[in-house]
This record gives sequence, structure tokens and C-alpha cells, in this order.
Amino acid sequence: MIRFDGVTKEFPGGTVAVDDLSLTAPTGKITVLVGPSGCGKTTSLRMVNRMIEPTRGSIALDGQDTGRMKQAELRRGIGYVIQHAGLFPHRTVLDNIGTVPRLLGWDKKKIRDRSRELLETVGLDPALGDRYPTQLSGGQQQRVGVARALAADPPVMLMDEPFSAVDPIVREQLQDEFLRLQDELGKTIVFVTHDIDEAIKLGDQVAVLRVGGTLAQIAEPAYLLAHPADDFVADFVGRDRGYRALQFQPAPRLPLRSERSIVIGERPETTGSGWLLVVDDERHPLGWVEPARIGPRAVEDADLHRGGTIAAAGGSLRSALDAALSSPSRRGVIVDESGELVGTVLAHEVLNAIEETDRPERDEVDPVHGGAVSVADDGS
Repeated sequence: MIRFDGVTKEFPGGTVAVDDLSLTAPTGKITVLVGPSGCGKTTSLRMVNRMIEPTRGSIALDGQDTGRMKQAELRRGIGYVIQHAGLFPHRTVLDNIGTVPRLLGWDKKKIRDRSRELLETVGLDPALGDRYPTQLSGGQQQRVGVARALAADPPVMLMDEPFSAVDPIVREQLQDEFLRLQDELGKTIVFVTHDIDEAIKLGDQVAVLRVGGTLAQIAEPAYLLAHPADDFVADFVGRDRGYRALQFQPAPRLPLRSERSIVIGERPETTGSGWLLVVDDERHPLGWVEPARIGPRAVEDADLHRGGTIAAAGGSLRSALDAALSSPSRRGVIVDESGELVGTVLAHEVLNAIEETDRPERDEVDPVHGGAVSVADDGS
């Protein structure tokens, strides 16, 4: 557990970056610091490992005042991931990952084995271990940065906008991989971002900071979206916070319909108007195609419209609605756990499910048994 108690940071010249900050980052959970530029997010993060010293107040790590700990000892027990990975360009990937274990005096074989293990843990091919950072993509470098932070198995990790320097598709992949890792490892994490969507997706709790470094609100994501503390928080989380909140509502059984599909490389049976869903040999959706545009020839990869998202059966209402709205056919693609197509759904059908989910119940007297029964507003 990390506890901020009345922490203030005032720089020479009188600029106050963080002002009387008190909050707790629970053990084994992700606490996200989010807010506009100048709100003290990164300063707060760096005060945890004493890269920046607080002016007033204290920070405790599992009950121990970090200000009384030796800096080197403190930092070796904390994983730290930054925006551009911060890898040493003259060292191989494996050597980068083994940086902290080397400082801790591990033997060479143990460092090598641990580094190779972590490459696989973060979803990278172990063959990349002998390459240098410049030979990796941005997303691969960020994964190496996470692996390096995990190398000595620290109980605490600090992450300063680690995914903001990569493109949106890679960023989403890194976020998903990060959540998978956290589900396995259960680290105590403080994560800084300026992106409210990222905060809502990753955080077990989200702390919204104002410019000047004061805490506006800290809450679980669903509560934050539904009950912003004031106008500043409401504006920051966005006017579409109601839509964002749908990601915390599991979709009920939706009226899925069987979808016409074709395996890539085959010829459409018709060249008429409308959209046709293209799948692979295992019925994993690949994209949509318009038979009228390609004629009688076989469907090629270049013909596919890949703009639509895919939702998992039993996932959130938001993912189902987004799948329907983003699809060129306006039919949302739903898949099972293996990624196999199970059907499609229309946007108005998802909206109907939202209405059913939100419909309040009232108590009425059972005319037969005399007891109270719960019924929906439409009498059902």
C-alpha cells in the first residue's frame, strides 16, 4: 500500500506542483492519476521513489516512511516504466531487462533465465533478446520496458504514461496485455495518464487532479462516471460519460442473428448490393466486403473493410453498441471466447437492452398471494 499524507511539492520560485495531496493506493490494485497538463501527476509519481523530494507531508510504503529509507534501496524495490521505455541503446534487450537484477548482485545465469522468461511474459519472441532497442518497434520497446520493471519482481510499479508514444492500435494491445499481466501478478501500481479512457479502462480506482496539484475526486471508475464530484470532474471525464459507463454494464442475452459470411479467397454467391462478412477457415471475422464492388472474383485481403470493432458474447453493453455503430453494415459482430463468429446485432437492439437494464422496478401487491412482487414500469 502507498499512502500520501498531506504531500506538497513547491519548486524554487514558488510554483506549487502538488498541494496537500492525501490518497491511498491499495495493495495489489491499479491507482490511476489523471488530469490536465500541470496538475502534478508525474510529480506525484516521482515523489514515491524520491526522484523528487516532497516539500511537506509524507509518503509511506507499506507503513514505512519513504523519506527515512535509503534512495537506492527504495528504488530497487520499485519498478519504473516511462513514456519512451528509456532503454539503454548500447545494451541488448536481455541486458536491458537484467539491469536491476545485475545491480542486486544476481549471478549471470539467473539474470539470463529471468530475462528470457519475462520476454515471453510480456508477449515477445525470446529471439528478440539479442537485438538492440533501435531494432524494435515502439510497441516492442514498451514491452521491454515493462519486462525490465518486472525483472526483480518488485511489489510496487510506477508507470508514467507508458503507452502514450505508440499508435492507437498498439496502445490498445499494450493495455490489454498489461491488464492480463496484472491479473496474474497483482502488483501495487500507480499509473499516470492524461487519457480518461485509458484511466477508466485500467484503473481499479481513478484519482482526478486539478491544475495546481489538488485532488478533485478519487473513486472506482464506474462511480466516477456516474457521480462526478463537481463541474470540473464532470467536464474532464466528458459529456459522453454515460456512454463510457456502459463498459461496466454486462450485456444481457442479445437477439443475435445468423450472419451471411464467406471465407476469404472464395467468390461471393451474389454480386448484389449490401455487405458480406468475411471470415477465415476457423470462422474468425476478418472484415466486411461489398460484393457489388468486387464482382464475381474471389475476395482478397485488400477488399476488406476493417473499420468495425468486434464484441465478445457476454461482454459489456458499450462494446456491443460500439460494434454495431462502427460496422459499415451497421451490424455488430459478436464472437465467442475463441474468437469464432456467433452472430450479429443491430444498434437499436443494443439500445433496447440498455433500456431494459436501466428500467426501474416498483413493488406491487400480488393479487393471488397477497405478497409484494417486483415489476418493471411497463408492467412485465
